Amino acid sequence: MAPGRKPATAGKAGQEPSTGGSTGSGKAGREAAAGAKGGRRVAVGSSGLRRGANLEHVAGFNDSVVLDAIRRSRTGSSRAELTVETGLAAQTVSDVCQRLLDQGLIAETGTTSTGFGRPRRTLELVPASRHALGIHIDPAMITYVLLDLGGNLVAHFSRQTSSPQNADDILAGMTSALDVLLAGSGIDRERVLGVGIAVPGPLDLAGGAMVNPPHLPGWHRVELVERLHRATGLPVVMDKDVTAAVVAERWAGAAIGSSDFAFLYLGTGVGVGLVSGDLVVRGKSGNAGDIGHLIVDVDGPPCVCGQRGCLGIVCSPLLLIQEAVAAGVLPPPPEESQLVQAVRQVGALCRAADAGDERAVAVLHRSARRLARAIATLGSLLDTELVVCGGPAWTPAAHHYLPLLRPMVAEQFVMREIHDLDVAGTALGADVAAIGAACLILDERFAARP
Repeated sequence: MAPGRKPATAGKAGQEPSTGGSTGSGKAGREAAAGAKGGRRVAVGSSGLRRGANLEHVAGFNDSVVLDAIRRSRTGSSRAELTVETGLAAQTVSDVCQRLLDQGLIAETGTTSTGFGRPRRTLELVPASRHALGIHIDPAMITYVLLDLGGNLVAHFSRQTSSPQNADDILAGMTSALDVLLAGSGIDRERVLGVGIAVPGPLDLAGGAMVNPPHLPGWHRVELVERLHRATGLPVVMDKDVTAAVVAERWAGAAIGSSDFAFLYLGTGVGVGLVSGDLVVRGKSGNAGDIGHLIVDVDGPPCVCGQRGCLGIVCSPLLLIQEAVAAGVLPPPPEESQLVQAVRQVGALCRAADAGDERAVAVLHRSARRLARAIATLGSLLDTELVVCGGPAWTPAAHHYLPLLRPMVAEQFVMREIHDLDVAGTALGADVAAIGAACLILDERFAARP
């Protein structure tokens, strides 16, 4: 388990069939990382896939390594291929595969022939063997999803909210919403591993609490993890929305197979998630990714921090809509809940641009230039080759932003002579953070960790 991320106590892995009795987050995973002797670290291959350790006491970690290799394969893997890819001994791979077969996590789906020796049996993930629930709490909307083990969306729905919201009212509706989602899907509750929650920061991840998020006034130390666990009886894991989104991209999005990338989240707020060396970067307290005060326009509007042109201001949907209103593209939004209304009006701005309104096009182009500066800065700071963009404010504007961002970023990226910096839009849509919330559970249980 990542430092500072504490699922509710009744939700430990022993309650559900696990990969060999423990995951890489337990003792076996830690010993695999450090080695029984000498402090050895587990190697990371060029593909980003973690290598296993041929030690008897790290069965859970090795199970996760093999399962991860099978999951990432598009066409399935044979035991011989897994031996090469994971660095494990052939007998270890055979033992691991048998455990995974017994638990129903993988299945033999056919044979392939290399022209030498016996045909090899192909192993593939069984996505329907396990499921995870995800919730994304945003000031504009709460989204609920149900995923299978492969990260495929089985069911989902969203409820619009108005800000500010009372935390007790929100929590009261969560349990019934999850029950409705499960009932409608027909999925056996025994196959549900747990509930992931993606929320805006700052967070006390060790205590499972939200701590005064700026766009949710009144949410002071709301202990979401414990309260939702008591209400559902399921294991619960919480993380920042940007972190959840980056986990989603690793499991089921545009960054499958990429071991180094950043995710730029555009919603009611702006943030970044990061994967480095195939590990999700959370920082000391789990609150990494708050880049709202990165200056991208020195002549931009003032920020509450005292600076001008901060990313959180100039790339926020609120400023985008204010500029559209000032240009005469859109009517002024209602006085109350302007931040929430702005997210919903981004689609209207984009439809105006699609219809040929040059004023709307100019507003979006100006926003794209600001985004490009932020992406180029992130790419240089993190030395990454991919930035994935997503979130509620990104989705309706993606077809306007992407053609502009790619050449702008390529021109501004200071390491362009060394390597490219690609910009991609999420393939998971506006629900990326909710999908990521469910992926937190899958990642907690099945991902290989050093």
